[in-house]
Amino acid sequence: MPKMKTKSSVKKRFKLTATGKVLAGPGKKRHCLSARSQKAKRQNRGSQVLRHQDGLTVKQWLPYGIER
Repeated sequence: MPKMKTKSSVKKRFKLTATGKVLAGPGKKRHCLSARSQKAKRQNRGSQVLRHQDGLTVKQWLPYGIER
């Protein structure tokens, strides 16, 4: 059986926690920020934990996990 390929874009965009949850950077941070409130921009910093179903989808794209 050949090895499965990891999606390269997923390697760059997501991280896995020690308990197996998936961390992702929030969206809507790149442009048109003048239309967003200061509170919304502040809450968009850092990374966020994905919901369970979305995390399962991301893990399918990472068959061997993320190398650190």
